[in-house]
Amino acid sequence: MVYLYLGLAIFFEVVATSFLKLTEGFTNLWPSVIVVVGYGLAFYFLGLTLKHLPIGITYAIWAGLGIILLAIIGMVFFKQVPDMAAWIGMALILAGVVVIQVFSKTSAH
Repeated sequence: MVYLYLGLAIFFEVVATSFLKLTEGFTNLWPSVIVVVGYGLAFYFLGLTLKHLPIGITYAIWAGLGIILLAIIGMVFFKQVPDMAAWIGMALILAGVVVIQVFSKTSAH
């Protein structure tokens, strides 16, 4: 169940951050509402996750997957294509998340 909470936290954070650009400085109502509700739900589920996983492990997974998903969303919806250095950096972040999940004794399995 803890990974469901973490997955929901990541999902809502990615949705909220994706809509942040569309708020135009919080002058567009509905994108602004989605951002506020999305971040609220993201932090709610992140809080539930932290009852079971260490904060460092949780944040590494949350931030790492969020970065990669937002890069893909930026590419598809906003035509913001990362260069090779950015892709290499994101691959290293993803590798770090995998190493934490597979080899760390502090993560829940």
